[in-house]
Order: sequence, then structure tokens, then C-alpha cells
Amino acid sequence: MKIVYKLLTYTRNDLRESSVLIGQENLSNTMIKSLANLAIAAAFTTALVFSQSSDIATHTRPTPAQMVQKQVQFRTTLLSLTTDQQAQATTIFTNASSNSANHTGMRTAELALRTAVQNNDAAGIEQATTTMGNMHAQELASHAKAEAAFYAILTPDQKTKYTQLESQGHFGLGFGPGFRGAH
Repeated sequence: MKIVYKLLTYTRNDLRESSVLIGQENLSNTMIKSLANLAIAAAFTTALVFSQSSDIATHTRPTPAQMVQKQVQFRTTLLSLTTDQQAQATTIFTNASSNSANHTGMRTAELALRTAVQNNDAAGIEQATTTMGNMHAQELASHAKAEAAFYAILTPDQKTKYTQLESQGHFGLGFGPGFRGAH
């Protein structure tokens, strides 16, 4: 099958008609190229999806030391910490992470709460939530003490910058910028 497009060309004195033939081969080649490109894009997309899901399955949680290191690096970038301040901050946050509530204990309390809910056990619910609340309070106190110790090692200019960044939710006690306005 051949497709014929008629073009009209105008000149001053006459009207001429010319025909342009587009062969079936040209149209087929274009369609084949388009389908090939689509297949290649689909293959790459599929490979990307599977590689991401395998990364998720093999991802391991960072260690407390790695989290402290990342936190100190982040604060160094934002506040221009000196080498001495970095060492002090590392000690402060390492001690805080070791003083934080036990994650295994929290997981045990969560499982106890789930079991109490499933058994409609009001006393068990009360006990599990009290345990979880106490653990959370200990962790929050440890975090607040670490922030206070960190704030104490900052210069006046760094304290000003810290306060500004904390109000924007970059670090601090984690309540976010709107927390203070709610009171």
C-alpha cells in the first residue's frame, strides 16, 4: 500500500499540482524504530525496578556509630564546627545513643501491646503503654541532654545559627518549626 500526499504549489501565473509518494517501506521503518525504542525503554525500566527492590531487601540499618558520624558531619557543614568541636560532639552523641532506650525493650513492649489489644486485656494495654511511655521519656531526656551539651560547646555565632536552623526544623528536639507556635 502506498500513501500519496498531494501538495499544492502556487506560482504567480499558474497552479501546479505535484505528488509526493511515501513508500510503505519508510512508514514501516519508522514504526519499527518506534516499537524498538519502546521495548528498550521498557527493559531499562524493568531492570531499574528490580534493582531497587533488591537494594531494599539487602539494605542494612546504619550502626549507632555511623549515625553519630553522619550527624556530626551534618552539623559541621551547617555550623562550621572546629576539629575540637567535632570530637566533643562525637563523644556527646555517642554517649547519648548508648544511653537511649533499648530498642529490643521497645519492640517487646510493642508486641505486648499488640497481644493485649487482640485479647481485649485492659490491664495489659495499660502496662504496655506505660512501659512504652517510660522508654520514650528516657530517650527524649537523653536526646535533650545531648542537645544541651552540644549547644554548650558552640560559639556565640554558632549558637545564633543553631537557633535559626532549629526553628526551621533542621535539628534540635525534633518537634519541627510549628511546635512552639502551638503553645
